[in-house]
Amino acid sequence: MSQHYVTGIDVGTYHVKVVISSETKESTVPQIIGTGYAESRGLRNGYIINESDVVRSVRNAVAQAEKASGVKVRHAYISMGGIGLDEIHAHGEAITSRADSVITQVDIDKAIEISEESIREKIPNRRILHAIPLHYVVDGEKVHGRPHELKGTKLEVDTLFITAFEQHLNDLVSAIESIGIKVDDVMASPLAGSLVMLTKAQKRAGCVLANIGAETVSIVVFENNTPTSLKVFPIGSNDITNDIALGLKVPLDEAEKIKRGGMTATPYSKKRLDEIISARLTDIFELIDAHLKKIKRDGLLPAGIILTGGGSGITTVQDLARVSLRLPSKIAMLDPGQNGKVRDASWAVSYGLCIWGMTGTEEESGINLARHTGSSILNWLKQFLP
Repeated sequence: MSQHYVTGIDVGTYHVKVVISSETKESTVPQIIGTGYAESRGLRNGYIINESDVVRSVRNAVAQAEKASGVKVRHAYISMGGIGLDEIHAHGEAITSRADSVITQVDIDKAIEISEESIREKIPNRRILHAIPLHYVVDGEKVHGRPHELKGTKLEVDTLFITAFEQHLNDLVSAIESIGIKVDDVMASPLAGSLVMLTKAQKRAGCVLANIGAETVSIVVFENNTPTSLKVFPIGSNDITNDIALGLKVPLDEAEKIKRGGMTATPYSKKRLDEIISARLTDIFELIDAHLKKIKRDGLLPAGIILTGGGSGITTVQDLARVSLRLPSKIAMLDPGQNGKVRDASWAVSYGLCIWGMTGTEEESGINLARHTGSSILNWLKQFLP
């Protein structure tokens, strides 16, 4: 029997990270056998502005991972991030098809399809990445769990759709496939990261995972083990660097070192630095809090906020998040069981893609349904690819 390999490619604004994994009998999760890293070029806020630069960055990262693993990458799961990601909710209803009124997967799929049709005109320039059923109702009664094999004449579903701009998605898949790698499927970056950074207990109780990236902050909210909301804000840790440069009158490279706690030759006021950083982080947490209020979950997530991304390394971030959001706060930690090959949380998305590609499900969270949606995306994209 041949070895089963899965590759995850995370093309971020700041970096490209590639993880090659293999399936093992000893573990239920993929084992990392090789990683690759390259500085990202040609992207802004998560979308491509220069495809040739992106292709070069991806090729370099893939080559490193291939050399480390001894495996040639021919297929990959890729992430879609940036400000082009958004969410939209919809409601669908379907009459059960069987004469005995037993609800089947056909009925569930039909209800979700009808909910999708209801939003088509509202998203003319977007493609659906993920269709995640949130609640089912059978004959007016809410169902706890899946309605499969229950009896009823009318099935209703509330669905969360995660969408991306068609152009951004097309450009990303084109860049990956131009170097000879077939894209097996596409996943929203915040969801891929959640497969690694969140525990089962956190997702069941209710939490928000916040990734503070270089140019964007993405959040995904979980309740009852299901992603219920996803949002990306056009602000990131680069804004903190810029604020430090302006506030302390220092060059950008010095400001980046100061932000990261590195030693510099420039004297500066520690109090003034704390004020600058706190002001920008407070702006970020106010955006998150406003979104939680919009979905009526502010102060109501028992597992609190879990922070990841480059900006989560700032010393005061955990305390500021706790105060601003009135929620428990902690820094996400990676599972140390991967032999040190994944060194920090910035690898969570690429490894999460491997988990998704290898297992195809996440504790009945509904994300596995997106695999079918993703396949339709790829079929649609093929008409544009050379």
